[in-house]
Amino acid sequence: MSNKKLYGIFTPNMVPLDDRGRINEPELRRIVDWLIEKGITGLYPNGSTGEFTRFSFEERKEIVRIVAEQNAGRRFVLAGAAEANVEKTIEAAAYYHSLGATAVAIVAPFYYKISQEGVYAYFSEIARSSPIDLTLYNIPQFANDISNETIKRLAAEHPRIIGIKDSSRDLPRYVNMMHDITPIRPDFVFLIGCEEILLPSLIMGGDGGTVATSGVVPEVVMKLYNLAMAGRIEEARQVQYGLLDLIKMIIFGADFPEAVRQAVGLRGFKMGRGRQPLSPSQQFSLEDVARTVQCILNQFGLTDAPPGGCDPLPLGLDRQSLDQIVQDVLHGLRAKGG
Repeated sequence: MSNKKLYGIFTPNMVPLDDRGRINEPELRRIVDWLIEKGITGLYPNGSTGEFTRFSFEERKEIVRIVAEQNAGRRFVLAGAAEANVEKTIEAAAYYHSLGATAVAIVAPFYYKISQEGVYAYFSEIARSSPIDLTLYNIPQFANDISNETIKRLAAEHPRIIGIKDSSRDLPRYVNMMHDITPIRPDFVFLIGCEEILLPSLIMGGDGGTVATSGVVPEVVMKLYNLAMAGRIEEARQVQYGLLDLIKMIIFGADFPEAVRQAVGLRGFKMGRGRQPLSPSQQFSLEDVARTVQCILNQFGLTDAPPGGCDPLPLGLDRQSLDQIVQDVLHGLRAKGG
């Protein structure tokens, strides 16, 4: 077992909404319990999949409060504290610390493009003032990039910065980052944010991931992680391939993260209508996504097939290989009483 402060699979859970479009607290508490029951290692409220930008500052604090209370110390809580300025980010970090969060995740400044010196200064000021450990969150699609050199510099100078979640989708860069930083900070945590390369990142020494699919099929993603940690790489590879179609549908198949909302709903939760208005064509697309996701979940043995059945197996997987994955997953569920 790792002796690092964070490790494993963290779920950037979606927030269920009620008929008025407000946080559905009872349903969110049910999701937290369900994720823990399915073996997830950590909870990650206010992540990108959790649509943190679509909630107010007060709502973001409320989401972390609910998750932390329901977790009650059972799992890690990595709370998203990405606010638009240093003052609010530090305020959020202090509040999440008071709730008992393990650490906070902070993106680089967004909207305005700034230099790497500016990125370094931003995280340095937060690290000096934060009462809680923090992880960098590199997602250059939506915020300023954090270069490997800047990450190395921050890691060397600020013990309060304990790791990084990297969603750059650049595996060679990620591997070089681990290679450069581990010698100077053996305790530094490396979490991948791109589920297609979860297994490769673990093989190369990563500590885990924060991935959207873990909020839909937590038992399957945890199976991949546990197989990798046990050195059963060929079995883990089959699970990784088996997840690819689900990843394509919920991450790239419709306006992210609306397809994730549909998929979580298929696991038995009342997710409500998202806050982003949808055009008729988008709604039609999401209905198609929901059916396809249900088929994929059916192939994992986790839901019934939709009316009309399902299309042929994706990815060219042969029936024997996929059946073995399903049997392994079901065996694990029965062992846990799931």
